[in-house]
Amino acid sequence: MGPSRAPARTFQELVVWQKAHQFVLAVYGYSSGFPKAENYGLVSQLRRAAVSIAANIAEGFKRAGRADEARMLNIAEGLLQECRYYLILACDLNYGAGEDLLVQLDEVGRILAAYTRAILSPVS
Repeated sequence: MGPSRAPARTFQELVVWQKAHQFVLAVYGYSSGFPKAENYGLVSQLRRAAVSIAANIAEGFKRAGRADEARMLNIAEGLLQECRYYLILACDLNYGAGEDLLVQLDEVGRILAAYTRAILSPVS
């Protein structure tokens, strides 16, 4: 068994939030190269969804009950899929390959799913 970790005191200490935040920063860099005509379209939608992943993780962190926190994490998982679609669309529109972002998104998804399972597992 690995070393025990102290519980996070702030959402910034959560690895899942840190990875989600790194994804947001990468999305901002990636989408800055989109055509100007997309500023109020795809750029806005992609950035909003990416930011909302990290924001929902942060919001869920301070929810009173585990079910409430899990609900916020589930919302983040839905937003993750929304981002996946926007990245596919951006690639299909030839705005740039987003393979690195999809890899980051997969990592956030894996960690988020594990964190959600941990939140929902019975306390021993």
